[in-house]
Amino acid sequence: MLFPRVIPAFLLALPLLASAGETGCTTGELQCCQQVQSADSDVVSTLSGLLGIALGALGLDVGITCSPISVIGIGGNSCSAQTVCCSGNSFNGLIALGCTPINIGL
Repeated sequence: MLFPRVIPAFLLALPLLASAGETGCTTGELQCCQQVQSADSDVVSTLSGLLGIALGALGLDVGITCSPISVIGIGGNSCSAQTVCCSGNSFNGLIALGCTPINIGL
């Protein structure tokens, strides 16, 4: 029976899965962004203008060309650029608002 062998392996893996969920991203979504710039940068101003987003002088960091990543990183889902926690809408990955850089060791 394979079942008795699976249960101990699963129980040993639980602490690893629990610690993997502790990313420091409690207010938003974990993203991998190619760039992170301030809301008043030229690139962000151009993109927000094209999307019709009025950022103004909010002082937010904005992620550019972002994709969601998993905490566990299974299946090669890792970030080779900037890992950030973003609180705002990602506009289909083009930009993500309210981003804070984090280090989770992916």
